[in-house]
Amino acid sequence: MNATAPKASAQNAGQNRRIARAAVVVLGATGGVGRGVVKAALASGRPVIAVARDKSGLQCLRGSFPDADLTIVPGSVSNDGDGERLARTLSKLGRPIDGVVAAVCGSAARGRLLDHPAAFLRQTLDEDLLPHLAAARHLLPLLAQGGRTGTYVLIGGPGADRPWAGYGHRSIATAALRMLARVLHEEARTIGVRVQLLAIDSPVCTELNRANACEQWPSALSVGQRALALINALTEAGDGLQPAEAVVPYSKVDFWPSSAGDTADDAFGVTTDVDSPSPASTNQQEPGNGDAIASSPACGAAKSQAMHDAPAVGLLPSRCLQDARTLLRNLIAPNHNATHNNNNQEDSP
Repeated sequence: MNATAPKASAQNAGQNRRIARAAVVVLGATGGVGRGVVKAALASGRPVIAVARDKSGLQCLRGSFPDADLTIVPGSVSNDGDGERLARTLSKLGRPIDGVVAAVCGSAARGRLLDHPAAFLRQTLDEDLLPHLAAARHLLPLLAQGGRTGTYVLIGGPGADRPWAGYGHRSIATAALRMLARVLHEEARTIGVRVQLLAIDSPVCTELNRANACEQWPSALSVGQRALALINALTEAGDGLQPAEAVVPYSKVDFWPSSAGDTADDAFGVTTDVDSPSPASTNQQEPGNGDAIASSPACGAAKSQAMHDAPAVGLLPSRCLQDARTLLRNLIAPNHNATHNNNNQEDSP
């Protein structure tokens, strides 16, 4: 027999026990993406500390998973003061933490930059960028406590590489968030914490927007599963399983459901076919995360109303059609003007 086998099994058991005790903090847990992260973490057997400003939303989240190891914490990371208070609250829980997933995002206002004052962009940065810095400043030290190796994952949205029509302000904030992740990635090395941004180059399909999404958009659950994969790459088997760079594209994160995870998936009604939502569950995601609607009885009326108010599913979401019409007008207009000018020249003596 291999003498190293019992030792390896003991090490794996010890790692599993440590993982079972260590919790994952989810910031923005009541948002559309945040709920997906919470669901993925619970399905994998992870204890979760869900943080959000919406107290009623947290209660709905708690009601959705009554038997899970889920702790709800009302809190915010809007500024340094809020971040510091949250860090103190989390410390008082007395639970080891080896992962944080930041799924925070502001409103999804729409419009051209040139049509708005500078305060419009400043507000976007205040909502979409600076809370991430406030959270990281005060939560990264928690991941380094006790010599643990923790991972801090930011969820980044689309539009960072190319301007997103109608959402130029969000493109600027998203690009800035990627650079913030790179800076934090380097600076956090000194305390033994890995900071990574999971870059998603399309809107995300969530519980909030089932009426209008494109089929190819990833689900919030699949985003959560890949965020957890980045955390587990360190806590379960050390470096090497997942990309180690600061900005990790969604498509480059490998996800393999474990046997334990599969059992938990069945318990929570989670499908492991993470990238193939059924036609009935394809949804539209605004650039912001938004607050998701829980499936517990206390939130059933709100969910029904949201589904009733959602527009009917067409070939394309109405917003996609509007942007497509604008693009076509811009493409056609120069040709039309050129033809008109040529006709005038031909008619002139």
